[in-house]
Amino acid sequence: MYVIAVYDVDSKRCPKMLKLCRRYLNWIQNSVFEGEMSTVQLKELIIEAKKIMDERTDSFIIFNNRHKNWLDKQVIGKELGKVDQFL
Repeated sequence: MYVIAVYDVDSKRCPKMLKLCRRYLNWIQNSVFEGEMSTVQLKELIIEAKKIMDERTDSFIIFNNRHKNWLDKQVIGKELGKVDQFL
């Protein structure tokens, strides 16, 4: 499945969330990640994120779709974390 994940956590937890999300997804912008992952990987990501977060004050939002081709993406301005395709 194709996933977009966005987090907003206290600044003291940001480095841990950044490191966690980068293990599973590609960084595209501050606190925003995207990429392909399995259902199991998504469940692992959520479990690990909950260990880092304070669910009373922090948020972690996940959008998913069957495939990247089912999603229209439009970038206005500079694309910060561009994912290059190597052949």
